[in-house]
Amino acid sequence: MSKGTDDSNKKEKKRPTYKEIAQERGREASIARKIFFFIFIVLIALIIIGGYSGYKYVSNGLSPVDPDSEETVEVNVPLGSSTSDIAAILEEEGLINNSLIYRFYVKFNNAADFQAGDYTLSPSMSLAEITAELETGAVYEEAVLRVTVPEGRNIEEIADIYEENAGVDREEFLAKMNDDAYIEELMERYPNILTEEILAEDIRYPLEGYLFPATYEFYEENPSVDTIVTNMLNKSRDILFIYLDQIEAQDQFTIHDIVTFASLVEEEAPSIEDRKRISGVFYNRMDQGMMLQTDPTVIYAHGEHISRLTYADYEIESPYNTYHVMGLPVGPIANFGESSLQAVLEPEQSNYLYFLADAEGNVHYSSTYEEHQAYEQQYIHSQE
Repeated sequence: MSKGTDDSNKKEKKRPTYKEIAQERGREASIARKIFFFIFIVLIALIIIGGYSGYKYVSNGLSPVDPDSEETVEVNVPLGSSTSDIAAILEEEGLINNSLIYRFYVKFNNAADFQAGDYTLSPSMSLAEITAELETGAVYEEAVLRVTVPEGRNIEEIADIYEENAGVDREEFLAKMNDDAYIEELMERYPNILTEEILAEDIRYPLEGYLFPATYEFYEENPSVDTIVTNMLNKSRDILFIYLDQIEAQDQFTIHDIVTFASLVEEEAPSIEDRKRISGVFYNRMDQGMMLQTDPTVIYAHGEHISRLTYADYEIESPYNTYHVMGLPVGPIANFGESSLQAVLEPEQSNYLYFLADAEGNVHYSSTYEEHQAYEQQYIHSQE
């Protein structure tokens, strides 16, 4: 056999078979899949971490530096200072957490009429309070009146609270709540939260749901209705601003719908866990084309407290009654807490379509009507 023939045979022996090629490609594909999966996991982790970090960054920037602080700080705002200049001064003096967030806050709320001068401010003040003082030239002083408005209160209950705790005439307060000129003025001042939807014909009070629950401080013994409402709307604006990206990211509901939805969750759910779960139930019912059928809307539709609803009560024809209308009611039925707003934007995923609360306040969930009826028999009818 010649040398050339030997070389040719050796080359043929070194040539990989189809099986070997396939195996090698399989190994390469496996390695590629592992690399892709690793990169995918890393990207997901970065998105989650980045989103949470972004939320905390904005939330921290909007919060008072120290809500419990009794310290006061003398601040001078020079003539001709820009918003950036003022934000830098406030951050340097420890009055705000983040100058960049404050600049966005000012732009979002169309605040521009800052007054040059000397101010006495405090780290306990919210961005709304600091901004209001810089616009009006007000001087920080000790509050002479504190009024707490709890979560889940409607306009008429809020009027009662201010009459009892701040000497505000209840009827005067309620008359202001239906003063068309005043409401339109507020809509111009708060265009990002008060939309045309609050003027719907069947809305009982345009500001229902928008007066945020919190403890409010006043620097006069008899604050005006406008002072009260302004403070409460400022708080609503601050809270809604934190979640603005999430609200705008979903295309199912307007901001009015979100406030309405949050008020339903607030009225139905006794705990943070239940709020997320009940919010999920409401979403499931709407996805299934079912009515929400939530009892607090029936009570609100009647305009008076009803301790025990009868079959006749459910028959009321009202745009607030979710046993009568499909989807959300025409407007909010009470104010809402921040956790209820979070629950609407971040509902718990489940297959539940029904829920009921027992005498101890425990909520029982079910996926079928038969399960729901069994719970009714066990926790409701058996107690009658």
